[in-house]
Amino acid sequence: MSGSHASSEVAVRVRRLEEQLIDAGLTSDDQLDAIIGRVVSGSPANGARVVARAWADPAFRERLLTDANRALEELGLSMSGGPQPQRFTVVENTPTTHNVLVCTLCSCYPIALLGPSPSWYKSEAYRARVVREPRAVLAEFGLELPAGTEIVVHDTSAESRHMVLPIRPDSTAGLDESELAELVTREGLIGTAAV
Repeated sequence: MSGSHASSEVAVRVRRLEEQLIDAGLTSDDQLDAIIGRVVSGSPANGARVVARAWADPAFRERLLTDANRALEELGLSMSGGPQPQRFTVVENTPTTHNVLVCTLCSCYPIALLGPSPSWYKSEAYRARVVREPRAVLAEFGLELPAGTEIVVHDTSAESRHMVLPIRPDSTAGLDESELAELVTREGLIGTAAV
């Protein structure tokens, strides 16, 4: 069994276990997300550091968008989570294009940069609907985009992972990288929220 197939099967089994716990009334998706949120907030999010550096350093931003695997190494980070490095790309939101991530097969996700994935990311409903009707799904997350904004859905896989580079918020010119990193959320890195 190949490593990518095995990791996909594990992700599916984990989601089934989560759904059984929810069906038994022992927990809920919201409670699981809250636990994951506490775990992730206990240490600096690597993805937030990457975004903050890209916002503060235009040359790094260009290197990140050109070769994200190599740019990560500049920050002491890596996407080598197994026998072979994963291909990692960063997709940039602009005023006319908004990117959102999904794994239609299971729940492939750049854990090393974003922390554990939220339960909704693994749900069949999200995985199926965000591809067919991304604007409606984003609206359900509270993200209303202008009608003219193109929405691009990126499908991750065991071999290839993505991260969204959100638009830098207005009036953040005086903030340093650590202050900028505090603005970045996991949902912003997935593309289901603006930063």
